[in-house]
Amino acid sequence: MPALSTGSGSDTGLYELLTALPAQLQPHVDSQEDLTFLWDMFGEKCLHSLVKIHEKLRYYEKQSPVPILHGAAALANDLAEELQNKPLNSEIRELLKLLSKPNVKALLSVHDTVAQKNYDPVLPPMPEDIDDEEDSVKIIRLVKNREPLGATIKKDEQTGAIVVARIMRGGAADRSGLIHVGDELREVNGIPVEDKRPEEIIQILAQSQGAITFKIIPSIKEETVPTEGKMFIKALFDYDPNEDKAIPCKEAGLSFRKGDILQIMSQDDATWWQAKHEGDASPRAGLIPSKHFQERRLALRRPEILVQPLKFSNRKSSGFRRSFRLSRKDKKTNKSMYECRKSDQYDTADVPTYEEVTPYRRQNNEKYRLVVLVGPVGVGLNELKRKLLISDTQHYGVTVPHTTRARRSQESDGVEYIFISKHLFETDVQNNKFIEYGEYKNNYYGTSIDSVRSVLAKNKVCLLDVQPHTVKHLRTLEFKPYVIFIKPPSIERLRETRKNAKIISSRDDQGAAKPFTEEDFQEMIKSAQIMESQYGHLFDKIIINDDLTVAFNELKTTFDKLETETHWVPVSWLHS
Repeated sequence: MPALSTGSGSDTGLYELLTALPAQLQPHVDSQEDLTFLWDMFGEKCLHSLVKIHEKLRYYEKQSPVPILHGAAALANDLAEELQNKPLNSEIRELLKLLSKPNVKALLSVHDTVAQKNYDPVLPPMPEDIDDEEDSVKIIRLVKNREPLGATIKKDEQTGAIVVARIMRGGAADRSGLIHVGDELREVNGIPVEDKRPEEIIQILAQSQGAITFKIIPSIKEETVPTEGKMFIKALFDYDPNEDKAIPCKEAGLSFRKGDILQIMSQDDATWWQAKHEGDASPRAGLIPSKHFQERRLALRRPEILVQPLKFSNRKSSGFRRSFRLSRKDKKTNKSMYECRKSDQYDTADVPTYEEVTPYRRQNNEKYRLVVLVGPVGVGLNELKRKLLISDTQHYGVTVPHTTRARRSQESDGVEYIFISKHLFETDVQNNKFIEYGEYKNNYYGTSIDSVRSVLAKNKVCLLDVQPHTVKHLRTLEFKPYVIFIKPPSIERLRETRKNAKIISSRDDQGAAKPFTEEDFQEMIKSAQIMESQYGHLFDKIIINDDLTVAFNELKTTFDKLETETHWVPVSWLHS
């Protein structure tokens, strides 16, 4: 329906709009019956009265009105008595009759109740037995509502005093400006706390209602002026404060999931940072383990939580091969496929906690971000890549691999492979020019860094299929990679959807395509689990390839958003 126009200014009231509606709607109504219905509905006196009342209330709400008097009911009674002694004309009789009506009396009574109500918090009187021993004792009252007070306490190990350990940014205590870190707590609601444990004091606070009175001795430390946190981090692990035995106050903790963006509000405490979820309108911060503390305790638990090394017993789907992977049978007679620039041991030594990030949006004159696809063999990664290339050959591109094997008659140099000598290949390996490489039947195969640059230089999106441990070394300012993990569905769905599919059992094009076996399905599921467990913190997106068409559409939508929307990326990519 076209937009309605009342022909008046932007400040037109609701009543005027309602009056003008029937005439505005007339050109769009088909039958006279409908038009009559609209005229009757919008001309209803009750509706007009309600709209007028609504506009009056809105007007007075903006004026922030205060009661003119608090005794309207008593004034009405006095007026009625006064009128009884006057000569009764028709107006006086009507007014007396009106003032005697029960509903009018009830309305005036309600008015007086509301007018006399004090909506400000009622604080208890100041205690009279305040110690005069020193001027530094402060009595502080905070009105407790449903939100936490936003402060944690601890017992000083040397003096035994109960002191304020931290003030949560944006909490009630922080907003009051009356309580500071280091303040010594003497009493809570008149109850001495010197001989109590922090847990007992917290229980007293939890049971308190309304205003809470604190008796404190202020800290002699100079209070630093808090500044709004401008640091943002991406969480690389899941965290639930209720399951953290080390957190000083579970109620003050902030839970988050892997991939969440957090705004750091305070790093004053080396062990517990204060943070809130990015975009959260609430000003209150919560406690999260600091990067150093989380790394330290995860490193101590690392031997227990480390899964077994990832064995890439990979078979590539038929019809499209660009990365270098070996099947289980190939590995029995050949060297390990991958010889990356850095060892797998280096990867497993890293402990994923947080990564400092910043918003980034690709500009029109910039190269496209490198897209890295990761997934177990047989998951359909190559089919998705092929569908992307076919959908727009001018927009998407793939790298051309290098090899030392002899060129076949039907092959062209630079198309299927870039054919180079073994000596040159080994020299390039020594100079770290390969992203990953391997040896098969005495021939080298590899993907070079320059081949990626070549695709990007053509103003194309480079689709790169690599092993997950390689992703870490591609995360640079130059490539700004976006990593997509193609994940298999349940093993039941694999049996159902892949029963007629085939895979190539060797790395060469002449390898025979064979149907999937139950062992292939189990290996695919296990490999995916290990990939996600060890390298999941590097994945920007996870797509489950249950149905190829659905997965492709999700992949295409992801690419469109990647090129047009703002994403969070490591700060090192923009400030190197």
